[in-house]
Amino acid sequence: MPYSDEQVNTKINTTIDAWEANAKDETFGGMTLAQFKTKVKPSLDARTNIAYLRLQLQAAIKTRDESDTVSCEACALVVNAVRGEVDFGEDSALYKALGYIPKSERRSGLGRRKAA
Repeated sequence: MPYSDEQVNTKINTTIDAWEANAKDETFGGMTLAQFKTKVKPSLDARTNIAYLRLQLQAAIKTRDESDTVSCEACALVVNAVRGEVDFGEDSALYKALGYIPKSERRSGLGRRKAA
């Protein structure tokens, strides 16, 4: 079973820390500590880049959400203006195209139950 991202990161950092603390000048697996760090650097760099990109994504989502609030208010303003416009109003094709039900197509809301 493959390791999770967090397990790999922990494994790399634990290996480096233990090696530095206990056998800094020794070679293991045919590598010195510096060679090992060079070998795992792309993995660590990718993790750093992913963390940075996640922060950028969170910032972009926050910006989008704030912009959406302004956009929805602008849409509501346009719909209300169409509704109040003499040449268009609540019974126009434009009002329907905006996603609303024209006044002439609305049901009364009265529902009579049939006797059982």
